[in-house]
Amino acid sequence: MSLRTEAPAGTDRLPRFSRAERWVHRTTAALMGVCVLTAACLYVPQLAVAVGRRALVVRLHECAGLALPVPVLLGLASRAFRADLRFLNRFGPHDRVWLGAALRRDKRHSARPAGKFNAGQKVYAAWIAGATLVMLGTGLMMWFTHLTPLMWRTSATFVHDWLALTMGVVLAGHIGMALADPEARRGLRTGTVTRDWATREHPLWRP
Repeated sequence: MSLRTEAPAGTDRLPRFSRAERWVHRTTAALMGVCVLTAACLYVPQLAVAVGRRALVVRLHECAGLALPVPVLLGLASRAFRADLRFLNRFGPHDRVWLGAALRRDKRHSARPAGKFNAGQKVYAAWIAGATLVMLGTGLMMWFTHLTPLMWRTSATFVHDWLALTMGVVLAGHIGMALADPEARRGLRTGTVTRDWATREHPLWRP
């Protein structure tokens, strides 16, 4: 079974993401969007008044939060998805070079070597995965109030609320980066990218 999608015949495009990987990303993004929007409706007074039906918003928030890990778990059935998880999980010397250039605000492509995923994408993936698990755990503690002491629930509420705000900021940055790179978005939409883009942005990647 191949780990790659097939590039359309007669085009100078490279396979980047399989269909399973694209659906994992889309479904996770949709669930995350529901979590963020419902959280905003619960915590921003103006939105809470405009939307109303707080009980329904709470239930949507809970269901989307519980379902958030499901696409990734189902995606593990895909060899391509598992292979990309291994790429995301490995940091090499070139990743340290990339991060150093990013901290120096050096935007030259030659200063930011990257494989299939650059160091920024790896850091983001690790952070968002950890944050999601913390949000899920603290959310369950807030939901099932009879299972934990009051002090635990109070601490869970504090962590959940502030981490939610942090995630909102990080997700906004992630969306901003995606909007600035149409070819990266096209890769997630179609599964393929141009050879020129791959050579420029991910010179160490060998599809």
